[in-house]
Amino acid sequence: MSDLLEVSGLEAAYGSSQVLLGVNLRMAPGEVATLVGRNGMGKTTTVRSILGLMPVKAGSIRFLGERIDGLAPDRIARMGLAVVPEGRQVFPNLSVRENLVAFAANRRERLSPGANPWTLERVLHLFPRLGERLNHMGNQLSGGEQQMLAVGRALMTNPHLLILDEATEGLAPLIRKDIWRCLDTLRQQGQAILVIDKYIQRLIQLADHHTVLEKGQVAWTGDSAQLAADPSLWHRYLGV
Repeated sequence: MSDLLEVSGLEAAYGSSQVLLGVNLRMAPGEVATLVGRNGMGKTTTVRSILGLMPVKAGSIRFLGERIDGLAPDRIARMGLAVVPEGRQVFPNLSVRENLVAFAANRRERLSPGANPWTLERVLHLFPRLGERLNHMGNQLSGGEQQMLAVGRALMTNPHLLILDEATEGLAPLIRKDIWRCLDTLRQQGQAILVIDKYIQRLIQLADHHTVLEKGQVAWTGDSAQLAADPSLWHRYLGV
C-alpha cells in the first residue's frame, strides 16, 4: 500500500534559526499517528510545513504520491488535507451552522467514490452539542464547543488526512473525553488522523504509530505497544 503522507529529510527555519533538522514521517491511508514532544521541539513547525504555511528549506513532502512542498496552502487543502489548528480559530461572527457549511466539500470523492460523505447531519450526530447551538455565533461558544466546531468544520471538507494541533489543549476533562471519543469513532471509520497532544496514555489507546520530536529531530518512532512498554521514553522526551 502506498503512503498517504511521506515527509523525508524535512528542514525548516525561521530566519537564521533552524527549527527542523531532517524530520521523517510516514503515514498509510486510514492510519492514526501522533507527533509528540515537549514544547518548542518542532511539532507545529512540521505541521505548518506540511500545510504549505512554512517554507521548506530542504527535504520533501509527498501527499497521495504527489510532491506538495512548495505548493500554495489552498491547493494543498483542496487535495484533501484539513487541519484543526492550535487555538481553534473558528469564525467568531458566523453561526455554528455557517462555520460548518461555509467550506463544505467532498475531497475524497475522486479517490473514494461511493464513500459516505460527511454532511451537516453527520457532524451534528457526532457532536450533538453543536446541534443545540446551531444559531449561536462562534464567539458565544465555550472553548470545548469551539474545538468541536473546529473538528466538525474540518470533517465537512471530507479530507483524506485530518491533522489536529494540540487536540485537547486547555479543555475541561469531560470535554477532552468527548474529543477522544470522537477521534476513536473517526479511527473506526477509517479516517487518517495525525494528532499532536500531550496525553500520552490516551494517544497510546488511539493511535497506531508515534513519532517523538526532540530539538527538531526524530528522537524515537514506534507503535503503541512499544511506547506503552517503555515509560522511560515518556519521561525522557515528554516530561510525563
